[in-house]
Amino acid sequence: MEIGNWVLMRACKDAATWPAGIKVAVNLSSVQFEKGDLYGAVAGAIAASGLAVDRLELEVTESVLLRDHPKTHDLLHRLRSLGIKILLDDFGTAYGALSYLRSFPFDKLKIDRSFVRDFGTPNERDCAAIVQSIAELAKRLRMTTVAEGVETAGQLAMVTNAGCEEVQGFYFSRPVPAKEIGAAISRVRQIFSPALENSA
Repeated sequence: MEIGNWVLMRACKDAATWPAGIKVAVNLSSVQFEKGDLYGAVAGAIAASGLAVDRLELEVTESVLLRDHPKTHDLLHRLRSLGIKILLDDFGTAYGALSYLRSFPFDKLKIDRSFVRDFGTPNERDCAAIVQSIAELAKRLRMTTVAEGVETAGQLAMVTNAGCEEVQGFYFSRPVPAKEIGAAISRVRQIFSPALENSA
């Protein structure tokens, strides 16, 4: 089995054992779009794992979109028709990224970590403005924004104030083996529990 398909299958099987509200995101490579049956691999992984389809998210980068526009466009739409969320990774770093928002069925935009890590530097104001602009654009397009690379409470506050709806980064957890996912989820819930209590 190709490594990409193996990762997809493993991720779905592992995620199926997690609490029901936790989703799993899998990065797709250009090779997976060019060779083999990606649609069949995704549908097969979902069926074999028993994972609820709305808990799977697939991430693509602009390099994938540049390969074969009509074929990729059709495949993304077919995958999305299954109920899977499609994410555009590292948004904001590519020259042609805005044009893709008109033709591809993205559900989420992942704001590149380069805009987040400059919080607390002389570039902070500009980066905050960019993050806020992307969040507002995504909202108008009915897309969710995910801020990548959040490593501090200050960065979390910045991207949240800018309008980002989801976040990821070492502030919550570094990559961990599958067997430690439960503990990682508990740590994240502890981080957010004060905010949830205050909003109640």
